[in-house]
Amino acid sequence: MPQIDSLFVTRLYRAALSEHKPIIDAAEMEASCLTIAEDDEAGQDWCEANGYPGYTSYASLTDLPWRFPIFADLVSALDAHVQAFAADLQLNLDGRALKLEDLWINILPEGGSHASHIHPHSVISGTTYVAMPDGASALKLEDPRHAMMMAHPPRLKDCRRELRTFIYEAPKVGDVLLWESFVRHEVPMNMSEEERISVSFNYAWG
Repeated sequence: MPQIDSLFVTRLYRAALSEHKPIIDAAEMEASCLTIAEDDEAGQDWCEANGYPGYTSYASLTDLPWRFPIFADLVSALDAHVQAFAADLQLNLDGRALKLEDLWINILPEGGSHASHIHPHSVISGTTYVAMPDGASALKLEDPRHAMMMAHPPRLKDCRRELRTFIYEAPKVGDVLLWESFVRHEVPMNMSEEERISVSFNYAWG
């Protein structure tokens, strides 16, 4: 009998944000995101100039934990989740912690999407979900080997999950998803009439 092993696994961490304290009030977080989006004229201008549907604070605000205490609490909870994921990945951090590099709000209206991308210069990236109405798009993750497959035939539609080229992960409000920053990912079109709200982040080494 042949021996067939799965090699070079790509890990995806999913947990309830509330598994690590402090506990984040979902309604307060949503209200904070909407307030910041309304007041952030620089972010609004950037979104308009770059054709970004909805709103993101990615290019305008770098101090969310200072502006609203709830974001400082969020960072404390995220630190614990990232530490747990780093332990699962068995990373040799050589005594240097993974530290928050940036944290930003995403608000996608009906019809909004976020094209496929990676997060260079980071180690772990992720998102926590603030508002996910019915019809809101899942997170789409791509097999990191995809670009090297060349003449590779497509997979069967019902192939095992770990062999699929794309994985769609449908989070709930209060979930946090973490992945290594080299994993290409995107947010397909929001088919809901309501806004899809999330907070994304990167952690770097040292």
